[in-house]
Amino acid sequence: MTNQELNDLLARFEGSSLSKLKLSTQEFTIEMERAVAAPAASAAPAIPAAAAVPAAPAAAELEGDAVTAPMVGTFYAASAPEQPPFVKVGDRVRKGQPVCLLEAMKMMSEIPAPCDCEITAVLKENGALVSFGEPLFRYQPC
Repeated sequence: MTNQELNDLLARFEGSSLSKLKLSTQEFTIEMERAVAAPAASAAPAIPAAAAVPAAPAAAELEGDAVTAPMVGTFYAASAPEQPPFVKVGDRVRKGQPVCLLEAMKMMSEIPAPCDCEITAVLKENGALVSFGEPLFRYQPC
């Protein structure tokens, strides 16, 4: 199975109403399961309410084009915890330059800049789970 086929499968699962999927071939088996949300009244928040609700985005975050997640995964701003982030607000990047990593099923994928641009907002925190099509960065083309 190629990375593109795996990404397509993940995207279709994310966009479906399925809660569980198992795909087996002679070479591999893939199992996906969506977490089932518990009733809100019986669930106690694991983190303080102030931390659970992100602040409203600033006007600068709403302006410009967005680099979006091409798959479901975990967002990483740097190649390793002790390394600086690939990009920060105000950085100018070249088309194809990595702006972050997304991890899906223990595979790391570099997410490239779509064009020569300036990063105007970083919308995700390191280690955040992201969905297909979710905005990761805002940018202004150069």
